[in-house]
Amino acid sequence: MPNDLIHETSPYLLQHANNPVHWKAWNKKSLQLAVEQNKPILISIGYAACHWCHVMEHECFEDVEVARIMNEHFICIKVDREERPDVDQVYMDAAYLINGNGGWPLNALALPDGRPFFAATYFPKENWIRLLNYFSGLYINEPDKLIDQGASLSKGIAQMEFSEWNNETVQFSKKNIEQLVEVLLRKCDPKFGGLKGNMKFPMPAVWDFLLAANYFNRDKNAVMQLNTSLSQMAQGGIFDQIGGGFSRYATDAKWHVPHFEKMLYDNGQMVSLYSHAAQYSKSNLNNWIVKNALEFIERELIGKDGCFFSSLDADSEGEEGKYYVWSYSQIEEVLKKDTGFYASMAGISHEGNWEHNKNIPDLNLSTEAIVWSDSAWINKIDLINKKLLTQRNARIPPGLDDKVLTSWNAIMCIGYINAYKSFGVTEYLSVAKRNIDFLLNNICTKSNSLFRNYKNAKATIHGFLDDYAFLISALIDYYQVSFEKKYLIKAYELMEYTDANFFDENSGMYFYTDTNYDELIVRKSEITDNVIPASNSVMAKNLLLISIFFQKDEYKRRAEQMVKNVWNQMIKSPEYFSNWAQVQLLLTFGINEIIILGDNWQQKLLEFNAGFFPANIYAGGEADVGLPLLADKKITSETLIYVCRNRVCQYPVNSFEAAKALLQS
Repeated sequence: MPNDLIHETSPYLLQHANNPVHWKAWNKKSLQLAVEQNKPILISIGYAACHWCHVMEHECFEDVEVARIMNEHFICIKVDREERPDVDQVYMDAAYLINGNGGWPLNALALPDGRPFFAATYFPKENWIRLLNYFSGLYINEPDKLIDQGASLSKGIAQMEFSEWNNETVQFSKKNIEQLVEVLLRKCDPKFGGLKGNMKFPMPAVWDFLLAANYFNRDKNAVMQLNTSLSQMAQGGIFDQIGGGFSRYATDAKWHVPHFEKMLYDNGQMVSLYSHAAQYSKSNLNNWIVKNALEFIERELIGKDGCFFSSLDADSEGEEGKYYVWSYSQIEEVLKKDTGFYASMAGISHEGNWEHNKNIPDLNLSTEAIVWSDSAWINKIDLINKKLLTQRNARIPPGLDDKVLTSWNAIMCIGYINAYKSFGVTEYLSVAKRNIDFLLNNICTKSNSLFRNYKNAKATIHGFLDDYAFLISALIDYYQVSFEKKYLIKAYELMEYTDANFFDENSGMYFYTDTNYDELIVRKSEITDNVIPASNSVMAKNLLLISIFFQKDEYKRRAEQMVKNVWNQMIKSPEYFSNWAQVQLLLTFGINEIIILGDNWQQKLLEFNAGFFPANIYAGGEADVGLPLLADKKITSETLIYVCRNRVCQYPVNSFEAAKALLQS
C-alpha cells in the first residue's frame, strides 16, 4: 500500500510513495501528529537527482525491517530539498554543527516540536538500525538529554548565516575591489582553473565577478585565471561534450569525472557566464558552449508551455553515469574511420580514462591541438558529436525531475536573456519571454505573492526569498532587452511585496521565508553565495537597479547597507561572497544609464548588447512611457542615445560609437 506521499507532486517524494516506511510530507498536519503522539520526528531530505539518496532508499527505506523500526518509534517525514529549501537549511545547519559537514541524503532526528537533536548524511542499513534504536531508547528513557541537545542546537542554528547591521564605515573604493580580487586569486587553482580543491564546483558567480572587475581594472593574473578556468571547465568531462550541458560538480581537481546529475540552475548560470565571456572575448569556445548548453536545455529540460524542468538524474539503470560513458569499441562502432581522430581529441582509449575501461569524453585530455579558431575543426567535432548523440539517445536515459521551481526557472530565463544579448538570436529572446509569461500566469497571484513550485497544473508551496529575488532580476533583465514597461512594473510590484513580507528592519537584510507562511523553529536569512548566489545578494542588486529606474534613493541606501553588513566576511572569503562583490563593484564605480529613444532603438540596443558593459543599464523605446528614468528626454524623428550617470545626462548622440566614446571619456 502506498504511503501519504502518493498525494504529492514532487518526483522525489513520489519515488518514496511505495516504501514500507509510513512517510508523510512536511506540513502542519504531520508536525501536529508528532506532538499528539509524543514521538520524535525523523526528517529525511534529498532530491530526485541525488545518487546517494537512491542508495539509502534501496538499502534502508525499502527494507521491511528498517521500516518497522522507523514506523514504530518516529513520525517519518520526507522532504524534497528543492521544494522546501527552508526546511533543508535548518536541518543542514544542524548537521554542520554536529559533524562539521553536510550533504544529501540528509537525515535529522528532532523533538516533536521540530528542534533537532541529531543530523547526518548517508547511513548503510546496519548503522542506520543501530542509530534508530539508540535514539529511540534515549527518547524513552532519558528524554532530558535530547531536550537539552535540541535547545543547544536550535540556538546555534539561529546564529548561523546571521548578519547584523554594520555601523562601521565601509569605503566603496577601487582599493577595496583590488583587495577582493587579490584575496580571491589566492583561492584559485592556477593550473586547472576553478577554486582549489580535490572536488570542484563551477561557482559561476566567482568568474562573473572577475570578468566584471577586469572591465574596470585589468589584472593580467585575473585574466590568466579566468581563461584557464573557463577553458578547463568547458573542455572537461564536467561539460557533456556530446550532448551539451554541465553536470553539478567534478569529483576531481581536473574537471574530468562529473557527478553526472545535471541541474537547471547550474546550466542557467553557466549560460550567462559564457555569454558574458563571449561579449568580453570573441572566442569560438564561448560561443560553442552556449549553443550546445541551450540545445541540451531545449532537448531535455523545457516544457511545451515554456517552463523549465529541474534536473536529470545521475543514475540510469541503477548505475551512476552509465548513460554518458563509452567503451572504445562503442565509439569505434559509431565513428568507424574517425575513431582515431576523436580518440585523440577526447582522451578516449581502450583501457578507458575512467573506471571499468569506460571513457568520459574530455577535450582537456587531448593529445592533438585544440583549434577553436578553425571553423572546419569545430564542424568536424559537431558532426562526430551528432553521430554519438544519436547512438546515445537509444540508451535508457536518466530520470527526469519535471517539477517547475520559480527561482530556477528565473535563473534559466536570465541565461537565455544573456545569450540573446551576446549572440542576437531572436529565438533565445522568445524562449525567455515565454518562460516569464508562464511564471507570471501560473505562480504569481493577484496580490503579487509567488508560489515556489508548479506541476500537474498545481502550485502548492508558497515562495521563498530566492523565488522573488531571481524573478525580479529576470524581469529587470527582460525589460532591458525588450523595453516592455509592464515587466519592469511587475518587478517593482514584486519588490514592494518582498519589502512588506520578508524585510528585517533590525538587520537591514531579508528573511528567507515569508512572514505569512513561516512555520520553522527559527526564521533565517540566506547570506552566503554558493553554487547559487544568496537571495540577499540578488536582492541587493535588484534594489540598486530599481532605485535607478524608479528614482528611489531609499533603495540605493538599503543596497549599500546590505553590502556593508557582509563586508568583513566578504574580504575574508570572497569566493563565497562573489555576487555581493559584483554589487560592490557597481556601488564603487557607478552605473551608466543608457537611454535609447526613437524608432530605431532595437538596432542601437543590439550594438550595446554585443559588447561587454557590466556597468550599463538600458531603458527607452519609441516613446516616453512614463518611467521616471525617461522623464524630460526628447522624442524626435531621429533615434537618440543618452548617456547618463546619477540622473545627469550628456548631450544625446545618434550612434553607438559616439555613445561608447562618451562612456570612455
